[in-house]
Amino acid sequence: MLAAFSPYLAFRSTTYIVAGFSGILCLSLFVLQPLLPLNTLNIHPVRARWLHRVIGLSVVALTLIHVGGLYLTSPPDVIDALLLRAPTLFSVFGVFALWGVILTLAITIFRIRTQTWRIIHQTISSLVIIATAIHALQIEGAMEPVTKWVVCVAAVFATALAVIKRPPHL
Repeated sequence: MLAAFSPYLAFRSTTYIVAGFSGILCLSLFVLQPLLPLNTLNIHPVRARWLHRVIGLSVVALTLIHVGGLYLTSPPDVIDALLLRAPTLFSVFGVFALWGVILTLAITIFRIRTQTWRIIHQTISSLVIIATAIHALQIEGAMEPVTKWVVCVAAVFATALAVIKRPPHL
């Protein structure tokens, strides 16, 4: 991972680095997550469903680590972001993605297996992935630009594929 060798990490606290890398890992999981329900990865559907749930919970945990770690390193910046007062546009997309992750978790916990639930889940999740990609692309940080673009485009492409080929199960 090229981000581990970034000069932006010099003199950063461990908490800040962990927070940043949790965001990078979360973004990377968004490449795989939408593909699992499509049966394009040649994984047994039961195993794919289980992995989809595990990765979903991992996304929630990584998001909380990301936001929590950033809060520990700079509470005023995170509070400004959460209150939509931050001067940076990337924070708006980050907060939008955060609330989308929380909303996705909530509707998943209280789900009723219906076609409507699937559409709502897929819509919110798709918006989370798009917002996360925009959030990441606007940050000049540890993630190397070419790699960041490749991962973001792959995540959005995987999401678009999932929307186009919306599976009848999951």
